[in-house]
Amino acid sequence: MSSNAFLARPGVVLLLAVTTLGFGLALYAYFAPLTGVTATLGALAAILTSAVLVLFALLLATLHPGGMRRFVFVLTVIGLGGNAFAGALLHEWWLCGAMLTGLVGLGADAPGAGGHNAQVHS
Repeated sequence: MSSNAFLARPGVVLLLAVTTLGFGLALYAYFAPLTGVTATLGALAAILTSAVLVLFALLLATLHPGGMRRFVFVLTVIGLGGNAFAGALLHEWWLCGAMLTGLVGLGADAPGAGGHNAQVHS
């Protein structure tokens, strides 16, 4: 996919940005002292989930509409919701906010939300 085609999908760009931000925030929570979740299993799970979500965002940018794209879309929704919930349980509110913003970006790129996915019926 060319960079121009990628930039024409602002929902995917937003999703990639906030999942990358979430990865950094989860890393900070895991390694920084006095965060309250330093070196915990929950913070490690948030790191891994955020890394997978970055990969899903990149995959969504390259997939064409069809069954596989819908499957990755659903997995991304589940991952974003789960990681937002994990952020809330860990009291990492910035991570929670980043994941919820990712849901907004994913919604903007949803099939039928307009843009490149819109179908005109006459």
